[in-house]
Amino acid sequence: MQKFKLTLAAAALITTLPMLQGCVPAVIGAGAAAGVMSAHDRRSTGTQTDDETMEWKAAQRVPEKFKAGSHLNFTSYNRRLLITGEVFNDEAKTVIGEEAGKVEGVKLVFNEVAVAPVSPLGNRSNDSYITSKLKARLVDSNQLSANHIKVVTENTVAYLMGIVTEKEGKVAVQIARTTDGVRKVVNLTEVVSESDIKRLDSSAPGGSKTPPPALAPVENR
Repeated sequence: MQKFKLTLAAAALITTLPMLQGCVPAVIGAGAAAGVMSAHDRRSTGTQTDDETMEWKAAQRVPEKFKAGSHLNFTSYNRRLLITGEVFNDEAKTVIGEEAGKVEGVKLVFNEVAVAPVSPLGNRSNDSYITSKLKARLVDSNQLSANHIKVVTENTVAYLMGIVTEKEGKVAVQIARTTDGVRKVVNLTEVVSESDIKRLDSSAPGGSKTPPPALAPVENR
């Protein structure tokens, strides 16, 4: 129980770090913390930087006429861009998705924006709490690294992004769907082979790129 409290607190800190980086317009929120857990990320450092840039550029491409009365979040992982939040009509949703797809480097857009009234701050706080709980459970599972799964919760729907093996993906989905407060899980992870994962893990920042040197022999006299 004590371990869960500690991991929950750590996950909550990770979730709230973007909020501590300064005030941003309420209509648009950036989706990712800047390099918080890059140490064992399966993306290259260049791709991580590109993802953060794509989030910012996509937010800037929202037409002015659609900003008022909208709440939008842009989250990019491995150049796949997720858009969540609320807008006031179908035209706004379509145009915002199309404009995001024009951002240089974006490979795929998941337009999950709801045509609905802007969610109250209480709902967003609850979403952040759900994300924290889900991240903590990923840590406690000891079956995959929490920073290999990016969690975005919007209106109690948990979106999962990341680069995983088939087994890791199933574990993440099972944990998400059994997390208290999650109404639905949307799995957007990229599934790759075990051999590709080993290659990515060995070349990731903080990973072991070369085997440790052999130990010198010891001769006892």
